[in-house]
Amino acid sequence: MSKRNAKVDEYMEKMSIWKKEQEALRLIILETELVEDFKWKQPCYVHDNSNVVMIGAFKNFVIISFLKGVFLKDNKNVLVQQGENTRSARVIKFTSVDEINELKPTIKAYISEAIEVEKAGLKVEYKEKKELVYIEELQEILNKDEKLKKSFEALTLGRRRAYNFYFSSSKKSKTRIARIEKYIPKILEGKGLNDWK
Repeated sequence: MSKRNAKVDEYMEKMSIWKKEQEALRLIILETELVEDFKWKQPCYVHDNSNVVMIGAFKNFVIISFLKGVFLKDNKNVLVQQGENTRSARVIKFTSVDEINELKPTIKAYISEAIEVEKAGLKVEYKEKKELVYIEELQEILNKDEKLKKSFEALTLGRRRAYNFYFSSSKKSKTRIARIEKYIPKILEGKGLNDWK
């Protein structure tokens, strides 16, 4: 049985949203052979130094993320792709402890399957990454503000993609610019679109 990680204890203590739900997921995972760790500011559970599952809190839900979920059979049809740019991870979303408890046998079965995927050494084949082309409004704003440009470029590719996609999803240029301006403070803090902490 895994032991609790002090950094995860500290993270759970500080949580202001989805605390009970995250703790419920944590307890289920701790019943498995995975080892608790803390990476990317989130609880992460590893097998033989390979990341297998993570817990994450968002504004409207909490998730358990299976990092190679694309390989899982998903007999219960509960796994979803977090975003359109997510390639290998699959998640289960929850909004209550009751939902988590109801799905506990499935969660444990999927974790066992995810561990077997890791033991088998399965690797996700990634297609060549296309160069990310920023929308015109974003590029213009970045060109005018060197500090913002450096902060934006320092974000992970996934975070830059998420911002670019969100900014571009509006039909009106005025709205796209307003969205960009709204998120400048967050970008300067090095945070992604969906980072809440």
